[in-house]
Amino acid sequence: MSLGGLFDLDLKLEEIGNYEEKMAAPDFWDDNEQAQKTIADMNAIKGSVDQFQALSSEFEDLELMVELMQEEQDDSMAADIEKGIAALVTKLENFELQLLLSQPYDKLNAILELHPGAGGTESQDWAEMLLRMYRRWAEKRDFKVEVLDYLPGDEAGVKSVTLLIKGYNAYGYLKAEKGVHRLVRISPFDASGRRHTSFVSCDVMPEIDDDVEVDIRTEDLKVDTYRSSGAGGQHINTTDSAVRITHLPTGVVVSCQTERSQIKNRERAMKMLRSKLYEKKIEEQMKHLAEIRGEVTDIAWGSQIRSYVFHPYSMVKDHRTSAETGNVGAVMDGDLDMFIDAYLRLQIKSDTETQ
Repeated sequence: MSLGGLFDLDLKLEEIGNYEEKMAAPDFWDDNEQAQKTIADMNAIKGSVDQFQALSSEFEDLELMVELMQEEQDDSMAADIEKGIAALVTKLENFELQLLLSQPYDKLNAILELHPGAGGTESQDWAEMLLRMYRRWAEKRDFKVEVLDYLPGDEAGVKSVTLLIKGYNAYGYLKAEKGVHRLVRISPFDASGRRHTSFVSCDVMPEIDDDVEVDIRTEDLKVDTYRSSGAGGQHINTTDSAVRITHLPTGVVVSCQTERSQIKNRERAMKMLRSKLYEKKIEEQMKHLAEIRGEVTDIAWGSQIRSYVFHPYSMVKDHRTSAETGNVGAVMDGDLDMFIDAYLRLQIKSDTETQ
């Protein structure tokens, strides 16, 4: 069975051997956080090897069934074989999608931010709907979700929210969601029942490891503390434990209020800042390369990527890939894989054509 050269079993087994060698070192547990990361990385590779071997076994079983049917000229097995092939193709497509996530930071956790556009309560409600959508998507993949910062709306919804989505390849998948999400619906906040269009920007960046160098000078930082205002009024602290850090040279601002300790919130905010500054650096490099090549491309963070239409018809359409579905309810319940799959395959195709 072949996956187009995407999966090198011997290389994966060699990588597992290297991880096991590291874990056998006497000082392996001296850095507990790094040790846990190493174990998680090894388990992820082991998981892909197990998947590959299981798929290979299913393929061989189907081959034997076809041979048996041909030898015995027993057409009654054909239905079971067709059913087995269809199931295997679906599994192969899902496995191939995982293998497409080969960029350096794809495997990392993702920091996802939602910011409503103009429109007050209407767009803030749309932001809360997207927040639920991403939480449901993460739950389906057994990813953990932590709310790092949450600013509730005045009447409903949220003014801004920052999530840390923890899981192998979380950033690789969610990078497909970066951009502006547009909603068209009859507003529940409009007594006249008029149709409204709302916009929410979604920023996604990898949670950068400490071993990635990002130059941050203490004198370039402005640190403010304030009282937390948890989701739905929960966990509101009576002390100024929440932290907001402004990077003065770039104007980048990050906030964290998930911990009760100001020190821990500051540590998390600094990690978020490193991730944002690194992402900004990569974005500037891409823009510079595009200018050199003379490409006319929009790589702005605010590019509109997808429309969700609730009225006068039901449709969700991705403007980058033309992937679309009429099952709006399923999408809002976290069924995003068709859009993520289409985006990743488009990126792979683009990268291949430019090489």
